[in-house]
Amino acid sequence: MPKSPEEWLHIANKEAGIAAPILNESDDALDENAAPGGSASGRGRLKIYLGFAAGVGKSYRMLEEANRRRERGQDVVIGYIETHNRAGTVAQLGELEVVPRRKVEYRGVAFEEMDTDAILARRPQICLVDELAHTNVPGSAREKRWQDVEALLDAGITVLSAVNVQHLESLNDAVFDITGVRVRETVPDRVLREAHEVTIVDITPRALVNRLKRGDIYRPEKVESALGNFFREGNLSALREIALREVAREVDDDVSSYRREKHIETHWNTGDRILVCLSPTESSMRLLRRGWRIAQRLQGDLVAVYVAVHVPSEHEQAVLRNDFALAQKLDIPVVTLQGDVAGEVIRYAREHEVTQIVMGHSSRSRWQKLWKGDIIGRLVRELRTVDILIVTEPLEPSSPGGKTLP
Repeated sequence: MPKSPEEWLHIANKEAGIAAPILNESDDALDENAAPGGSASGRGRLKIYLGFAAGVGKSYRMLEEANRRRERGQDVVIGYIETHNRAGTVAQLGELEVVPRRKVEYRGVAFEEMDTDAILARRPQICLVDELAHTNVPGSAREKRWQDVEALLDAGITVLSAVNVQHLESLNDAVFDITGVRVRETVPDRVLREAHEVTIVDITPRALVNRLKRGDIYRPEKVESALGNFFREGNLSALREIALREVAREVDDDVSSYRREKHIETHWNTGDRILVCLSPTESSMRLLRRGWRIAQRLQGDLVAVYVAVHVPSEHEQAVLRNDFALAQKLDIPVVTLQGDVAGEVIRYAREHEVTQIVMGHSSRSRWQKLWKGDIIGRLVRELRTVDILIVTEPLEPSSPGGKTLP
């Protein structure tokens, strides 16, 4: 099974002889076993339960955690929860303290909103806030609920919240293309990125559809409409994949942060990242195609890197234009660096946790290798946890008379 960031950190620390990290007071806020009445100094911490559709169990899981924390003596309140009258979710409310909602009238209609000021006055250790993407009634102190959450965090209150992936701003068009539904309430992606912990609430699309048919999600009169629209199994599968990819990205960020904080230079092979080295002296098209096929097979990330060491000649410019055009056609990002070729490739590979390098055979003579250095040899010596694939260019077929065949 894949290792968690914490497991990777433990392995690296053990190899490097680093003692286990000591948690500071702010770390306790997301620790379910923290002592009751922990410090509320500094900014609160945010944990998000991420799902891909209504009914996957986000609110239920959030309430489960709240009850565990309460039983362990932590000061937990519900700022806002939406049970949708689902029996299992309602049962999880238990004896949790609920901060009364604020009554708001707008255009003659009464609404209920989370009373952020009351929560701030109460100053709990932890607060549950459901429906993170919700838009507040006009005239409220803040337009969006995620802004209310930021006010709680600024006051040192840790927040447990929930949202579906289709509410992320950057995915708005993609979700519309998949479902035909334009999601109106969105959350800036940075809210998810800045969360201290993101937990996926997952269920198979078939199981979710069965919940819907049993009436566990919507009232019976809404079931058929939902099945024919948003809850089509294909839609749910696509949204589920998007949610899983978002969480995988968060895990990658966590691993990178751990390594930076602990000054760990040893590469951890947690996912495939392929780097193709481009050369101005000869075509790299074969390398780009090989790298692209490797990335597709491994479902890894791919980047092409060109290190400029001098102003390219007209011939070299033509070679690079062709290489860049193919990279664009294959949707491969190209990064241009300057300096020593081997040094820059090594630096980039370490910083971006590259797992494989695809490059052509060096055209340097033995004398040039002695004078300027052996690029491949240096990469092999200094990137010992990176696989390096050397791709040779085959000889062009020629006729018996030595002329190139048409």
